[in-house]
Amino acid sequence: MPENKNTSLFEALLPILFLIGLLTANVFLFDDTLGGANQIALLLAASLGGIIVSRNGQSWANTKDHIVKTIGSAMPSMLILLLIGSLAGTWMISGVVPAMIYYGMDIINPHVFLITAVIVCAIVSVATGSSWSTIATIGIALLGIGKAIGVNDAITAGAIISGAYFGDKISPLSDTTNLAPAMAGTDLFTHIRYMFYTTVPSMTITLIIFAIIGINYDFGTSITSTETVKAAIEESFNISPWLFLVPAILLTIIILKMPPLPALMIGSLLGGLFAIIFQPETIQEVAGQGISLVKASYIAVMQAMFGDVQLTTTNSTVNALLSTSGMRGMLDTIWLILSAMVFGGVMEAGGLLTRITRPIMKMAKSTGALVTSTVGTCIFFNTTASDQYISIVVPGRMFKKAYEEKGLKPEVLSRTLEDSGTMTSVLIPWNTCGATQSRILGVATFDYLPYAFFNIISPLMSILFAVLKIKIRRFKDRNNT
Repeated sequence: MPENKNTSLFEALLPILFLIGLLTANVFLFDDTLGGANQIALLLAASLGGIIVSRNGQSWANTKDHIVKTIGSAMPSMLILLLIGSLAGTWMISGVVPAMIYYGMDIINPHVFLITAVIVCAIVSVATGSSWSTIATIGIALLGIGKAIGVNDAITAGAIISGAYFGDKISPLSDTTNLAPAMAGTDLFTHIRYMFYTTVPSMTITLIIFAIIGINYDFGTSITSTETVKAAIEESFNISPWLFLVPAILLTIIILKMPPLPALMIGSLLGGLFAIIFQPETIQEVAGQGISLVKASYIAVMQAMFGDVQLTTTNSTVNALLSTSGMRGMLDTIWLILSAMVFGGVMEAGGLLTRITRPIMKMAKSTGALVTSTVGTCIFFNTTASDQYISIVVPGRMFKKAYEEKGLKPEVLSRTLEDSGTMTSVLIPWNTCGATQSRILGVATFDYLPYAFFNIISPLMSILFAVLKIKIRRFKDRNNT
């Protein structure tokens, strides 16, 4: 949307400042801000933005069209989120997730668990090109293992997200990895090659930090209690290596480039089928005793897909692992995404976002300042437009000419877009990525944020690399003269 010349910078910033104030108040006044407080804050801020753009000549019809368009862009994410809830439910009652936890505690040393979580998630996400699928499958199991051995959920979530977003950033199958070079005007594999300059150091530092945390972590008596946890899982489920067929099939069809929606539906239905085959006792527990197995199977699988399931064992730690909420558990997150899209649509319709970013463009005189401005703009769009695709597309269009004028290769821009746009989306609670991963893992965004080291380091590394390259070039120029 072109900038409205009648809009002052203060007017453009006012809805954002108002939103920050409301979100800050919600943190102190509500225990569960995702339950409605943050959604209302976004809608109130959108209302203020609507008043401002209306006063400056924007018609309601045009504003509404932008809101609908913005919501439409997030619709695939919301549908995926519903299917992830369904998949989590059927994978729980089928024993797939419990089996991952059971065998995982045998093969993972607690002191290297965090590094293992990062590496495993990185491998899976590179293979699938999807951080969302990685976190919804292997990520949930790793969180369960971490809980069982006594690792803080926020730290485990940070490791899972760090690994999962490595693949989201670097895999040729990832949508953002294809989108960024398209916006900057370079090819996919040149873009990936240039990303290694910042991605490898960022991941190396991340692994070192998690290694230090793991070596020094006090597990207390948690390590000795793993046998108790495994025994409780065995009491409730028929644990078998055959259960790993379900995630193996899902990962295979994703690698073969089946679209995420049908792939997740297949994974969810496979979970239900394996629950009927391998876990008849669990089926009866969920559906209720005294009814036929056929009827119980239908009730239990449907309940796992859409609603709450709580399985009970003799171990309270295991009980905490064996609960899911199906599609219903994702509704607060979808509500948050819808509210965020309304806010983003209003801000884009009136040109308020463009008005805010214009001064940033003017200040970008040097190469280092240009890269820093790009990083800041991507984070700004992740925060205000609440969508990682917008945070790549809009800054990509905005800065493309500026990079050309400074003689910078387009892959420098595409790398910066990935380092900041893709990586920071999961750190914003009301962004589609932050809201989704928080709900899937059951860990608040601000809780895991300090431990999502790879996501925090990546945009900083992009700036640092640009600055160091300038200094090295100047040093060589001085020596040559």
